[in-house]
Amino acid sequence: MGDDSEWMKLPIDQKCEHKIWKARLNGYEEALKLFQKIEDEKSPEWGKYLGLIKKFVTDSNAVAQLKGLEAALAFIENAHVAGNEFGSKIITLKPVVKVLPKLFESREKAVRDEAKLLAVEIYRWIRDALRTPLQNINSVQLKELEEEWVKLPPAAPKQTRFLRSQQDLKAKFEQQQAAGGDEADGDDDDEVEAAPVDPYELLEAVEILSKLPKDFYEKIEAKKWQERKEVLEAVEALTKNPKLESGDYGDLARALKKVIGKDANVMLVAMAAKCLAGLATGLRKKFGTYAGHVVPTILEKFKEKKPQVVQALQEAIDAVFLTTTLQNISEDVLAVMDNKNPSIKQQASLFLARSFRHCTPSTLPKSVLKPFCAAFLKQVNDSAPEVRDAAFEALGTAMKVVGEKAVNPFLADVDKLKLDKIKECADKVELVGKKGGGGGGGGGEKKAKPAAKAPPAVEAPAAGPPKKGKPASAPSAKSKKASDTKETVETELSPEVCEEKAAAVLPASCMQLLDSGNWKERLASMEEFQRAVEQMDKSEMPCQALVKMLAKKPGWKETNFQVMQMKLHIVGLIAQKGSFSKTSALVVLDGLVDKIGDVKCGSNAKEALTAIGEACSLPWTAEQVVSMAFTQKNPKNQAETLNWLANAMKEFGFAGINVKAFINNVKTALGATNPAVRTSAITLLGVMYLYMGAPLRMFFEDEKPALLSQIDAEFEKMQGQSPPAPIRGTKKAGAEEEGDAAAEEEEVDGGAGDIMDLLPRTDISDKITSDMVSKISDKNWKIRKEGLDEVAAVISEAKFIQANIGELPMALKGRLNDSNKLLVQQALNILQQIATAMGPSLKQHVKNLGIPVITVLGDSKSNVRAAALSTLNAWVEQTGMKEWLEGEDLSEELKKENPFLRQEILGWLAEKLPTLRTVPADLMLCVPHLYACLEDRSGDVRKKAQDALPTFMMHLGYEKMSKATSKLKPASKDQVVGMLEKARAVMPAKPEAPAKAAASKPPASSTPAAKPASGFVKTVFLTLKGVVGKKPPVKAGAKDEEDKSGPIFILVPNGKEQRIKEEKALKILKWNFITPRDEYVEQLKTQMSTCLPKWLQDELFHFDFQRHVKAIGAMIEHMEAECEAVIGCLDLILKWFTLRFFDTNTSVLMKALEFLKLLFTMLSRKNYQLNDYEASSFIPYLILKVGESKDVVRKDVRAILTMLCKVYAASKVFPFLMEGTKSKNSKQRCECLEELGCLIENFGMNVCQPTPAKALKEIAVHIGDRDTTVRNAALNTVVAAYNACGDQVFKLIGNLSEKEMSMLEERIKRSAKKTPAASAKPERPQREQPTNPNSTFLRKPAQEEVPNKLSQARAQNAHLEQSAPSIPKEFQLDLEVFENNHTCASDIPDLVQHKLDEVLEPVMIPERKMRSVSPHFDDIHNSSASTINFVISQVASGDINTSIQALAQIDEVLRQADKAEAMSGHIDQFLIATFMQLRLIYNTHMADDRLDKKDIFKLYSCIIGNMLSLFSMESLAREASMGVLKDLMHGLITLMLDTRVEDIEDGQQLIRSVNLLVVRVLEKSDQTNILSALLVLLQDSLISTAGSPMFSELVMKCLWRMIRFLPQTINSINLDRILLDVHNFMKVFPKEKLKQLKSDVPHRTLKTLLHTLCRLTGAKILDHMSMIENRNESELEAHLRRVVKHSANLSGLKSDKSTEKGALRSDDKVIKAKVSDILSEIFKKIGSKENTKEGLTELYEYKQKYSDADLEPFLRNTSQFFQSYVERGLRMIESEREGKGRIQTSTVIPQHSTDSYLPSSSTVPISSNGEDLNAAAYYERLKILRQRRGLENSTEDRPPLSSLRPSVASSTDMLHSKLSQLKESREHFQQEQSHTHSPTRSSSPASNLDDLKKRLERIKSNRQ
Repeated sequence: MGDDSEWMKLPIDQKCEHKIWKARLNGYEEALKLFQKIEDEKSPEWGKYLGLIKKFVTDSNAVAQLKGLEAALAFIENAHVAGNEFGSKIITLKPVVKVLPKLFESREKAVRDEAKLLAVEIYRWIRDALRTPLQNINSVQLKELEEEWVKLPPAAPKQTRFLRSQQDLKAKFEQQQAAGGDEADGDDDDEVEAAPVDPYELLEAVEILSKLPKDFYEKIEAKKWQERKEVLEAVEALTKNPKLESGDYGDLARALKKVIGKDANVMLVAMAAKCLAGLATGLRKKFGTYAGHVVPTILEKFKEKKPQVVQALQEAIDAVFLTTTLQNISEDVLAVMDNKNPSIKQQASLFLARSFRHCTPSTLPKSVLKPFCAAFLKQVNDSAPEVRDAAFEALGTAMKVVGEKAVNPFLADVDKLKLDKIKECADKVELVGKKGGGGGGGGGEKKAKPAAKAPPAVEAPAAGPPKKGKPASAPSAKSKKASDTKETVETELSPEVCEEKAAAVLPASCMQLLDSGNWKERLASMEEFQRAVEQMDKSEMPCQALVKMLAKKPGWKETNFQVMQMKLHIVGLIAQKGSFSKTSALVVLDGLVDKIGDVKCGSNAKEALTAIGEACSLPWTAEQVVSMAFTQKNPKNQAETLNWLANAMKEFGFAGINVKAFINNVKTALGATNPAVRTSAITLLGVMYLYMGAPLRMFFEDEKPALLSQIDAEFEKMQGQSPPAPIRGTKKAGAEEEGDAAAEEEEVDGGAGDIMDLLPRTDISDKITSDMVSKISDKNWKIRKEGLDEVAAVISEAKFIQANIGELPMALKGRLNDSNKLLVQQALNILQQIATAMGPSLKQHVKNLGIPVITVLGDSKSNVRAAALSTLNAWVEQTGMKEWLEGEDLSEELKKENPFLRQEILGWLAEKLPTLRTVPADLMLCVPHLYACLEDRSGDVRKKAQDALPTFMMHLGYEKMSKATSKLKPASKDQVVGMLEKARAVMPAKPEAPAKAAASKPPASSTPAAKPASGFVKTVFLTLKGVVGKKPPVKAGAKDEEDKSGPIFILVPNGKEQRIKEEKALKILKWNFITPRDEYVEQLKTQMSTCLPKWLQDELFHFDFQRHVKAIGAMIEHMEAECEAVIGCLDLILKWFTLRFFDTNTSVLMKALEFLKLLFTMLSRKNYQLNDYEASSFIPYLILKVGESKDVVRKDVRAILTMLCKVYAASKVFPFLMEGTKSKNSKQRCECLEELGCLIENFGMNVCQPTPAKALKEIAVHIGDRDTTVRNAALNTVVAAYNACGDQVFKLIGNLSEKEMSMLEERIKRSAKKTPAASAKPERPQREQPTNPNSTFLRKPAQEEVPNKLSQARAQNAHLEQSAPSIPKEFQLDLEVFENNHTCASDIPDLVQHKLDEVLEPVMIPERKMRSVSPHFDDIHNSSASTINFVISQVASGDINTSIQALAQIDEVLRQADKAEAMSGHIDQFLIATFMQLRLIYNTHMADDRLDKKDIFKLYSCIIGNMLSLFSMESLAREASMGVLKDLMHGLITLMLDTRVEDIEDGQQLIRSVNLLVVRVLEKSDQTNILSALLVLLQDSLISTAGSPMFSELVMKCLWRMIRFLPQTINSINLDRILLDVHNFMKVFPKEKLKQLKSDVPHRTLKTLLHTLCRLTGAKILDHMSMIENRNESELEAHLRRVVKHSANLSGLKSDKSTEKGALRSDDKVIKAKVSDILSEIFKKIGSKENTKEGLTELYEYKQKYSDADLEPFLRNTSQFFQSYVERGLRMIESEREGKGRIQTSTVIPQHSTDSYLPSSSTVPISSNGEDLNAAAYYERLKILRQRRGLENSTEDRPPLSSLRPSVASSTDMLHSKLSQLKESREHFQQEQSHTHSPTRSSSPASNLDDLKKRLERIKSNRQ
């Protein structure tokens, strides 16, 4: 029972894993009950068991396993995290069907019966697809199956159980059940059901190439038809296999093609056609490579009239079509549409009709349909009825597929009878698959899947080369349609009718004076005419009549320019306001063109032409105007016409422009003698280049070189520019063609190839002679070269060629694997020539000629590979990528284990894939080979494969690629899955769909329109609408702009806290990943939806990186103004930026880092501290980027890490950096180690986590790293540790190899040598600086505690800031000014040199060596307050020289007592400006390597000098308010801790000056204000856990100094305020919380302050709590009452017995006397030479026993030295008792150490003789005097470092409270004094004494 009772107490999940089976059984039972109770399917409770379910069902104990299965079932049924799979759509049937035949052969009847049942169930789902895989099972079994199958209901089964992602289907199913059966809503069910299972997918591929008859290729050429028939029958039998293994079927396809084309025996032709059909059916897309070869031959063979031959050919070409796309074979089909043989034309049309049935509107774009429709329209008028009928059927099918609207533009000239016939055919057509056409449903279902797959295959060409050519589509049928619908076709009116209509709307006087001989009357008539037109309504305006009145004599020959200007203006007005027809336009155009070159009237003429262009369309207007201009001989008119046209193109866009017509006129203009005409023509070409791109130049290849160079120069100017958005010509079109999406689509799709189509192309097929082809294939390489030369010459001569190049492809293919590499390169050059010459028609040659180019990429010679890659890119530029990715050709190439081939292909794909919107599904075939490349032996191949992985994933998706890893070996799978995770994070975004058609669309209208689009089709639709520039998109854009106003960060109360709770409760995913997966991104998107506006969220999660840049820019703008809300959603913001760290785009990364720098600056200013939740979600990912290869990125990341330590504890940052040192990236390891070194340097050894020993051991491991930079970084970090803790570091780092130890020792020696060399004066060792609290503030803290008052100061003194308030001043410095401005260098005042007398004496400031020379501020002391304000504002200037000048002027005033009063009233303002400048230096100047550190030193000197001057005058010093003093003290302490100051020359002197300034501030300021400021500053520093312990320790040192002087200052202190501050402090830090701090020093400081106040004021202290509310509840009052009571008792002990006779019992008096006697004896021993050590030991033991003993009476009258001697002696005894051994002065402070507030940082040796004590006293005085003189104790002046004694604090409170009031001078100056380990000195006391006396005399003489 004992054992049972143990496991019975365990939680359920632990029981389920227990080693005792009974425990597991009990656990399963309880888990079952728990699973049935949990109602929330997303409860975090499920997550505990997710990893255990597998153990439930695999339990080794049968009883437990049974119960485990029950529990697992309950889990799966109820848990959201469990995955259930139901139905044939979910279950992958292929592996099941594959093993089914084997199950039927089992010896076990039960197995066979179950197999039968399984087969019946599978048949129920996939029907006849199962027959083929089971055709070879036992006939009896097959018969039984057939019988069972027949019994099954014919209706398709429906899914009855659903995944959680199918809840909508489940609800629908339940509704149907409730409605009374499966019949309900049947049509909708059909839509839900997936396409039928393709039997092909269930089959195993059969390899047939090796099974071909061995003599096949000989016999197929045999003369006897029987032999040919024999081998064809063998092939036919092989091709009947429904699925064929991929391979090289090229030779077989060519042999069959030859039989079809040339065999005289029609029976063999039919057999060969059947073989081809079998190959195409068995290979599917893999046969696409050979489709281009066989289609022309099959089409030509349709001339045969025998039905069996025709039928076989039809089957063959239909099967071939399914392996390729219509686009690929369109050229071949169009070539036979004009054939003389009617059978060929008929069968070609019928083939197209059948092919169209497999298409959808997206796979049958206008660009493909347009040429076919043109061919069909010719055939509908053919003399042969069968041809006409076939054409009607094809057109009807096309209409059914794409809809009437899309086809109607091509049928504009068809009469009604024929149009009805086409519509009739359309109605009869049944499409393959329901989603095939725009006209409705019908048709079979079998091809739904191929049809669905087709769209992406056809979309890819949109990404093809002629990107800029889309707007260049010719007017075409669309223009006709537009003119029919938009314009009222006017007949020309007679002059009489015109006069009558004009008279009806114009004033009579106007009509009479139109042809007056007096120009003034004509002008008056025009004015009346204009007024009348302006007032007319559009419907009433007779445009033709009005313009004919204007043309009335004198008409366009008007001689008065004023009248003519008015007339032209009226023409434009009529065109704008009325229904202006082309008939009306033709009346005025000639006159307008005649005046376009006129100096005075030209602009009016151009405006009128533009208005006509808007009314009648620019393409028509421009064509008329240009032809009229060039029929004239006036060069001015010609030039201005071209200028107008160039401008009009920009305003109207390029849509519909008749390029061909303009090209001829432009060529005429280029040949003009007038230079202005030529210039205008070139300018017009430049504008056209914006829209047409590089193809435009092809039209001018024959121009003279000089002219061509001018054209090229103009094109060069336009390079990279985008066409402007059209601003005219869109209103009417948009209003009247809103719904005409089809016409707009034609604009984009149909225009893509139009520019290239305009080029005149030559048919070179007749020039590629058989002789030339045979030469290319000759055995002699010279003859082969000769043949290639001839081909190159033919192509060069033709320039632009047609797609038909005869037998050349096969000949060139042979040369690509030529043994002579020169010929291979020549063949590649020819292929490049062909690509340029053939243009987009090159697509049909991709499979037979392009794929072999890829093979050449495997060549061993790099120059051949480079040539092949260049050729490949030239081809892709013309063809797009779709054809290359279709089929298995590419995957077969990648399959070859050729490292050169693999790395070149993968590199090429990595470059091309990111540019594509869609890719064919066949790309998936490459994935297995891609995975193989990831593990290739070649490192280059692996690298390229890794680079290509994200580009594959962007198209295929993570899920598909992850699923593909299932076939890998386990070891390989793990490795590949890891790479997939990494690739997922850097996966590029797909290019945006609108970008393809952006050439002529307005950004304002189209870009916003695309935002709400969901899915590709919708995006394209909206894009197309944007091209025409409709109003709705513009409105949408305006709305978006309105939405963007207002705050972008929304403050959700407690939102962050709720997210933290949810993550802790496992309700959401913890932000922890190697690479971000989709679920993390979606979760973040959901969380951010409440904190950010919708538009910003869309930008942040857009796949276009440019949107990210814009979003970050918006966040930067709003960050300062909305800082509270930013902090409220800070965790989400940081998480989003971690996602950006995985982006590869540098611009996004740099923008992100810019934001983060500003963010952490703001957080620091707001005193915000990151919580662990925020930090752990961000810092690990930031550290990843510290290893970035780009220096600029690493620099920013380092800056952010530095800022990070201001808002998050350095000790917590440390473990993250340690984790970063484990990276495989050497740069990251190096940078992390360097950062660790900085942390140790800045914060001491206590920053090392979890312990210094563990941390340093891990760091020391890297000393042996392979990478030099990592080794150096590790060594430097250990050296930093050595500087912090000395020789102890050798114990901490553990065992190192001899080599590594020698490297470390050498580095330590070198660092020791470099340290004194940095300054003229000897420096103290670095290891004394970081951790010793009394080390004169030399290290910078973990964070710069930006005071709360800073923001208030900025608000109150806004005139100090001349920059925008939203951005911190530090980030607005003009660094170039700093670098280049050297003019004031000689005028900058030097550091103020202070004459340092005794500390207790006033400090006199010496005269400056140099005075300010800024003349316009010399009379500052006589100036008004505004002048003083202005000069003070200059103090905070970002320019160093400006600030120095201002400080010099202020110091001049402060140093003259009679003028210093001018500063009264400005002290707070001056101190705030000074503090802001200190922050600016700290954050910006010191971090800027470009600034001269001497300038910074001078600025520091001026600041400190001013402060010293100010705080010399008590009257001014007391004006400083509490808040400003707090900020000032914060800045000064931060400066003291800034290690960078030491690197400046004379930096030590600067630190000493700051030290002196702090003392002066403490002495001279208002004592209430400074004490209050220190209390608040201490509170802030303790709240900020990220702060350096040094900071708070130094604040406490200042407090101890204030406490020491309380007896002198108590009367000037407002105790009520001080007690209020203490009360507030104790509210934030109650006693218990204060004791929980790492150090007890804050507790003791506060306690000592209150004890001192009570001691000085007695019980009256309780009267000073008036400012505290609810004082009874205050912890302070209770504490004070205890102290007062204790003080009263203690004073009673010390007073005469007569004063309080009844207070003490007689035995108490005896005890008191005894205590006094004991202490007297002890102090006598301490004072004696012989027993001093014994006395100190007794005193220590006495204090340990009686901690409350009062030592004050025994210390009050002793010397200062004796008091410090007692203190140090007690500390040493405590150190020895605790066994701490020898510790260096700067060793990490122990938790209970009070070192931070003791007045000395080092100990005085305890000697047993008086001489030693005197020597020590002299030595100490010497040190004090040297420090006051600013001298360092040089190396020769001090004993060796090895003699240092530990600095250990006393552990008693009362002793400390007495001793801590002593030794003022040593509290702020680090003593560098050495001590021995033993009580005696190692050197001679006499010599030491003499030496010290001499030095003391020398110093005294120097002072005089």
